[in-house]
Amino acid sequence: MSKPPPAANLEWTVLKVLQWAAPYLKARGIDSPRATAEILLAHVLRTERVQLYMHHDQPLEPAELTAFKGLLRRRLGREPVAYIVGWKGFWTLDLTVTPDVLIPRPETEGLVEAALAALGALPYGRKVRLLDLGTGSGAIVLALAAEAPGHRYFASDISPAATAVARRNAEAVGVSDRVFFWAADWFSALQPVRAVFDLIVSNPPYVASQAIDALQPEIAHHEPRMALDGDADGLRSYRVIVAEAHRHLVPGGRLLLEIGCDQRGAVQQLVEASGHYAGFECVKDYSGRERVVSVRKKDVATP
Repeated sequence: MSKPPPAANLEWTVLKVLQWAAPYLKARGIDSPRATAEILLAHVLRTERVQLYMHHDQPLEPAELTAFKGLLRRRLGREPVAYIVGWKGFWTLDLTVTPDVLIPRPETEGLVEAALAALGALPYGRKVRLLDLGTGSGAIVLALAAEAPGHRYFASDISPAATAVARRNAEAVGVSDRVFFWAADWFSALQPVRAVFDLIVSNPPYVASQAIDALQPEIAHHEPRMALDGDADGLRSYRVIVAEAHRHLVPGGRLLLEIGCDQRGAVQQLVEASGHYAGFECVKDYSGRERVVSVRKKDVATP
């Protein structure tokens, strides 16, 4: 068991604090305790993690030590580090995150890669319109807008608070001039039949309702439930998107969806039953799990 938290009237250097905090967190079941301690201390000191070791003998001021201990208490309450410090790295971006948005996951970068591949396969110089459904923090659409600036990007989320976070991120990333946001439930703000998008991407809620409370406390108790809850079977959002996306895609346009690791078969059945798509593919993530579904709208008019 680790020693109690250091008293504020002792001289605690950066290195001494890290050497105490990491085992303190580990003993209480916190994942990645050393990295967590470094991120939280760097946040308190308003510096980069690498700078901690360049100034390892720097003493902490009493106020800094108090602030650090306060962040540790929040983490021991299983609040995610990203919410504590207010940002999360995704792709090449550092994005603001709040409890109003899902924390971007590394596996979602596979959806970005698939979308970039789809954009790269287009004839040189062709400009497209891309829609990101359920944008949350804006991670997907902003990564795409930063990597492929020659296109027009659109993004929506049912949560006005989430949309506000995404807009702030767009400003910070420097792509607000090419991404248009709105708050709405899936396609409800769009005209019923108007094929205007070349590519639609989405990482929708896909966790079965009854499974959410069994997830890690960081997820179940802190992340927005509506960004997780896919109804009883986890497929509610896919039913809506698959049923409606073809109405808003140009002929030959692509639909890309992130899925749960056990949902390929069910999503494929929805796609095939709709009759509006062809070329079903499923791409695995870096852990070998089937993660991104790609389909193409058939090259025929859709009523």
